[in-house]
Amino acid sequence: MGTSILQAVIDGVLTGSVYALMAAGLTLIFGVMDIINIAQGILVILGAYLSYELERRWGIDLFVGLLITVPIMFGVGVFIQTAFLRRLGGRERTAMSILVTYAVAIIIEGILGAIFGVDYVQLHAWYLDSSVHVFGFYLPYIYIFGFLLAVGMLGALYFMLYRTKFGRSVRASLQDRAAARLVGINVNRVAAITFGVGVAVTAAGGMVFGATNAFNPNSGYDLISRLLAIVILGGLGSIGGAMGAAVLALVAEDVVSIWSPTWAPLVFFALLVIVLSVRPVGLFGHEAARTQ
Repeated sequence: MGTSILQAVIDGVLTGSVYALMAAGLTLIFGVMDIINIAQGILVILGAYLSYELERRWGIDLFVGLLITVPIMFGVGVFIQTAFLRRLGGRERTAMSILVTYAVAIIIEGILGAIFGVDYVQLHAWYLDSSVHVFGFYLPYIYIFGFLLAVGMLGALYFMLYRTKFGRSVRASLQDRAAARLVGINVNRVAAITFGVGVAVTAAGGMVFGATNAFNPNSGYDLISRLLAIVILGGLGSIGGAMGAAVLALVAEDVVSIWSPTWAPLVFFALLVIVLSVRPVGLFGHEAARTQ
């Protein structure tokens, strides 16, 4: 039993890092823009389908394909923000963003359904069915590679936010949009790039998700519910919180699945209720005034 629990903890950490990567984009978008991107789940699936097409049609390795899919998803994010979200303002911005991004999700889902149908597909590569034996545990290569990819991209995201001039503009916009405009920051440009970055990371998350799960255009619904739970659990706007919450939730789910696979998926939401009952702002969230 002890070995099974330790294996579940290791698996939870590896898979949790990938969920953290997907949730980081969602919490970054909310933190800077007060936008709740309901389309994040289907955008992850879009990223998975892009990797699927590159691998199926041209035989491009899944990780190499990220050099193509990440820029494409960045462009998709910038387009969505510019075309549909830029005009949202005032106190209703957050509520209206839910409706707008839900509509965007329906459109993308319809397009994917028309192109690929409703049959489930899965990505293929040599490292999807291979594992390495370490200290008595079998660790699938895809989970190890996915963990390293997530840590690397989250590290790059942290560096961008806290070690670059653009990052300072992002954090200034987060704290006080009016003051940011007064010091010469182009808030609309920052918002578009931030949304693009938040969507771009879904290319990586979608690739790993598609490599470890069968998916179809309807798979975004379960994903967005989990990602929202992670973001709220960790604290809205906190990238570190998304990482901590994702790992905690996935570890708990994998441990519970040892005894009851049926009840394991409810762990996300049970943890959410418990934590919010004690700490309404989430594990790493904090109360903050936002000047529009």
